[in-house]
Amino acid sequence: MSAAENKAPQPASGSTPPPRPRGPQGPGPGGPGGHALVAPTAKAKDLRGSLRRLAGQLRPERALLITVVLLAVVSVAFAVVGPKILGHATNIIFDGVVSKQIPAGVTKAQAIAGLRAKGQGRIADMISGMALHPGHGIDFNALARTLLLLIGVYVLSALFGWLQAYLMAGVAQRTIYRLRQKADEKLARLPLKYFDDHPRGDVLSRMTNDIDNISQSLQQSMTQIITSTLTIVGVLIMMLTISWLLALISVLVVPVSVVVTMFIAKRSQKQFAAQWETTGDLNGHVEEMFTGHNVVKVFGRQQTAIDTFDEQNDKLYQASFKAQFISGIIMPVMNFVMNLNYVAIAVIGGVMVASGRMSLGDVQAFIQYSRQFTMPITQVASIMNVLQSTAASAERVFELLDEPEEEPDAAECVVFERTRGHIELEDVSFRYVPDTPLISGLTLDVKPGETVAIVGPTGAGKTTLVNLLLRFYDIDEGRILVDGVESRDISRSDLRRLFGMVLQDTWLFSGTIRENVAYGREGATEDEIRAAAKAARVDHFVRALPDGYDTLLDDDATNVSQGERQLLTIARALLADPDILILDEATSSVDTRTEVLIQQAMAELMKDRTSFVIAHRLSTIRGADIILVMDKGAIVEQGSHQELMDARGFYYRLYASQFEEALDEAS
Repeated sequence: MSAAENKAPQPASGSTPPPRPRGPQGPGPGGPGGHALVAPTAKAKDLRGSLRRLAGQLRPERALLITVVLLAVVSVAFAVVGPKILGHATNIIFDGVVSKQIPAGVTKAQAIAGLRAKGQGRIADMISGMALHPGHGIDFNALARTLLLLIGVYVLSALFGWLQAYLMAGVAQRTIYRLRQKADEKLARLPLKYFDDHPRGDVLSRMTNDIDNISQSLQQSMTQIITSTLTIVGVLIMMLTISWLLALISVLVVPVSVVVTMFIAKRSQKQFAAQWETTGDLNGHVEEMFTGHNVVKVFGRQQTAIDTFDEQNDKLYQASFKAQFISGIIMPVMNFVMNLNYVAIAVIGGVMVASGRMSLGDVQAFIQYSRQFTMPITQVASIMNVLQSTAASAERVFELLDEPEEEPDAAECVVFERTRGHIELEDVSFRYVPDTPLISGLTLDVKPGETVAIVGPTGAGKTTLVNLLLRFYDIDEGRILVDGVESRDISRSDLRRLFGMVLQDTWLFSGTIRENVAYGREGATEDEIRAAAKAARVDHFVRALPDGYDTLLDDDATNVSQGERQLLTIARALLADPDILILDEATSSVDTRTEVLIQQAMAELMKDRTSFVIAHRLSTIRGADIILVMDKGAIVEQGSHQELMDARGFYYRLYASQFEEALDEAS
């Protein structure tokens, strides 16, 4: 819509949806716009489904993912060959040292026979499996070639690994970019009811904390999963080529590791889910208390707010501590199991070297392979912890993406460039809660250019009526017509563009005063901005500021008064120059003198423009063409101010009560 206010209006107080659980907290808006803390779930509802759906987000990156896998294969292949080459270098050194001890001219067979004759059969068995050159020392040329080959292999492995990580970083970040974009677009398509029923802090937590958690997991875990899986396969093949017996011992560690990982991860999963849920709860409470901190102080609820924060903070501490502690047990347990495997390989390998069935270099290589084999298993076990947290976050994001959206606009929508402002409501019925009617059989005909004032007690349905005009909620029965066209036949964006709105709750963003006023119409000139400011009686105080229209407003615009904030939003609406104007208690936050000036400006603005004015102070709407008096969702009276006063009905009693209150206050 072209209005100054981009923030969705709240339904009338008293038009409440089903009650939601609330913890002890400071005051917050009630009714459909109220906030509530969401009870954390015990665990992710569908771990595999969430991870499978998250993997589906990677489909646009399939080509690059295939490239990443190929690079990982090459990188891991070079890395896996390394220990075998290093083992060959160790054999060159060991063979050279032993060969030096044997006199030149003695053959290997003669040396073995001599050792057996001396009763040194075990040493004879050991050198029987060695490539000896009696009388010669270490072949440094062969050793240098081997080491250079080893360095080249590791350099190539690192290069391909770097390329893999570089490409994977792009894949992960683009995926998160699309996911964040989907979530943002989803928020724009959600009905107002969703924001009424969900704490803002929880929505923010899904958009920030949960998506950031998924981002970190994709960035760090995807590469590790690919590399670790390939390493396990490659190392297993190399171990089998060296010794099937030692390979069997190493493989037996895998099921033990898997059982330990699953046992611990299953218990950490629900704690991670609780951690992210309670994070949303705490964010919701902090956001609510910070937004309404003045009200909290006025009502002396600081200690209640602190107690609630402490309670939520303690829940988050307990959930986070348990999640991190339980998941942290995996690594020490895995290291213990792997160390047992290492000891077994060292002992059995040593016996096999002594018996001549294996070379020392092969044992060294196998020990390295056992570490390379167990390390990716440990990494996968560690990744399992991350996946528990990732699944919980992904599930919360997908829950947001799966929320029911607003009903789609008609296939062929009517487009208005300008409207005459003829608004008709025909037998309109609406309810927030199915069993609680709010507006029933409302019929209204607002002629072009008329000013319609809507008054009534709290909960009468005044703001709800505005919500229906703007299609923030769709009516249950009846029709709403704009210049004879049903509002359902106009796209929501086009319909809202016809309206300008100033709400009781002001909304200004962080930026200059000029930017905030110019938000009302894109491409507005400096003269138009200043003209709107003058019409809203805001120009004089802006020019009095040190930086004038370049004055920066902070996040909550606390460097200007509430009344000045209201004037700025009115200036924004004036600049928008809408076809239909909605003022929801627009002058409630300004002093009496300023209110009179604004009323004069509004009278000029509302000439030949259909206007809806919602007001509690009845003295401000005496000049309206039609005054609609609402009670319990129905129009009980309508007419001019004088006609309603002469009728001495509901409006008369409302007006008289306010007049009496004013007299009481004056006395």
